[in-house]
Amino acid sequence: MHDTDLARVDSGPGHSHEDPLITRLITLHSKIYPTENSALFLQELMEMTARHRRDINAHRMTVEGNGHSQASRFVFDQRDIFLITYPDIVRSGQATPLATLHAFLHDHLPRTFSFIHLLPFYPYSSDDGFSVIDYLQVDPKLGDWDDISHLAKDSRLMFDAVVNHISAKSEWFIRYLRGDQEYLDFFLEQELGADYSKVVRPRVSPLFTTYKTSRGDKEVWTTFSPDQIDLNYQNPRLLLTIIDILLTYVARGAAAIRLDAINYLWKQPGTNCSNLDNCHAVIQLIRAVLDFVCPWVVIVTETNIPHADNITYFGDGYHEAQVIYQFALPPLVVHSFLSGKVRALSNWADSLHFGSDTSYLNFLASHDGVGIIPTAGILAQTEIDALVDLAHTRGGYVSYKASPQGGQLPYELNCTYYDLICDPMDPEELNIRKFITSQAILLALRGIPALYYHSLFGSRNFSQGVSITGMKRTVNRKKFSLDEIEKLLEPTDSPTATIFNSLKSLIEIRKQHPAFSPHAMQTMLNLHPALLSFYRSLKGKETILALANVSNQPITVEIPGIQNFQNIITWITGQGELRQGGNHTTVTVPSYGFMWLLVEETDA
Repeated sequence: MHDTDLARVDSGPGHSHEDPLITRLITLHSKIYPTENSALFLQELMEMTARHRRDINAHRMTVEGNGHSQASRFVFDQRDIFLITYPDIVRSGQATPLATLHAFLHDHLPRTFSFIHLLPFYPYSSDDGFSVIDYLQVDPKLGDWDDISHLAKDSRLMFDAVVNHISAKSEWFIRYLRGDQEYLDFFLEQELGADYSKVVRPRVSPLFTTYKTSRGDKEVWTTFSPDQIDLNYQNPRLLLTIIDILLTYVARGAAAIRLDAINYLWKQPGTNCSNLDNCHAVIQLIRAVLDFVCPWVVIVTETNIPHADNITYFGDGYHEAQVIYQFALPPLVVHSFLSGKVRALSNWADSLHFGSDTSYLNFLASHDGVGIIPTAGILAQTEIDALVDLAHTRGGYVSYKASPQGGQLPYELNCTYYDLICDPMDPEELNIRKFITSQAILLALRGIPALYYHSLFGSRNFSQGVSITGMKRTVNRKKFSLDEIEKLLEPTDSPTATIFNSLKSLIEIRKQHPAFSPHAMQTMLNLHPALLSFYRSLKGKETILALANVSNQPITVEIPGIQNFQNIITWITGQGELRQGGNHTTVTVPSYGFMWLLVEETDA
């Protein structure tokens, strides 16, 4: 961990202020489980946290040294960028995949990313890791806990908590099938006569799957697939077990915890079973536990749902998730380049609210596809349909979900981001510029940026993998050998190396400018229908003007003044021309190009 990171924490609640947290824990437990004994829950929780606290603090001491406060929270700034990666995205015969990933990051991306989001590294049975067999083991095919520990010394790690469901091959479910009393209430069986007609589905597979048990055939809740068995949070013992697992993750090196598909966590017949109050209360209780034991750990919620519902996971800004996924951003950027207009993206960005203790995780590509459900209410249906058509045209696929009215609805676009953004009829040089400009938008907008491993190389659709696995998402999940990656990067003028080195350079530039902090203000401008334009400004520090042209024509605009002071415009990075003279400053941004300009204040 970098020495400078130690200066990036604010004092948080210490031991003398634990009473409000304890009250918070009891209140939340009583809300979730009104008939349960909250005093007994608190006693068990205190014993659990005492058991974990020593290991958690020992790990933090090893990683960060003894110059930190144990009661401090992490503060994000412009240097914070996430890398989203599978643990085995790059392989070499000489080392475990986790060790090979570590070596690649050390050799090619030293200190580029402050956070590494390690997609599930646990033993699993399907869904590329998201059907977990054992939450507390590292898949031996990937490495071991020592490999995780070594990674944690170079970057903060975000672990996946895939706790909405567990694998049908897990010991928990096997013991349920056998009739083990301890696990009978860990899962949800269909209730005779209950109303499930309103349940919101992210898939087209059946909501319930029949399993043979020692008690006869049982219909068991399976939101995502027959191999992914939903957990029953109406059982308070399960929640305590999950909290125990999350604290183990922190002790093992998690500086952030990603709550996967967490909006489906609480099930209640007669409701839509998404975003229910008790779901939020469970997240708030987990946050209270982390605030009590390790307040520097960040909760990140992953909820691929309409934007208005997504932002509810901020809670009141202080007691739920610190960071939420910005699911509307990826399709809106694709829409901008497809239409050649930025109105929808700019208006949406202008409507966002930012809290002092919360932020968005901005991303364009990830291990999943580009979700289009979050654009509901932002894009017209014809515009959403155009995105679906685009995925097919660009060699990708479309995944569907069940509609409450029956039938199917498009759910996400399965395609690499390069192939979604780039037109195969355009010259490669222009497509590379277009793709880099899309990433420049990601890096400049207010929030915390996250780049997917494949975006670093401008990866193309892996259709062969889809044919092998039968899974549409495989199109964006190709794994590499270390030799393959290094050969792609070896010719410095190759398309892969051009994208890789351009993004590295852009990230380093971003990290040098406080105006890109997630705490810096964002002011959207309306300079041209095809030019995304906005100021990022940190009071008393600096102001940056970011411009991105989403059209195939160069755009020339005059830069407006800021308040009542003169401007000195300094080029930071990008393409185009900057002309200053008299009281006017104009810029020309080439087709699909971008510019970052530093605006220096002088006396009028």
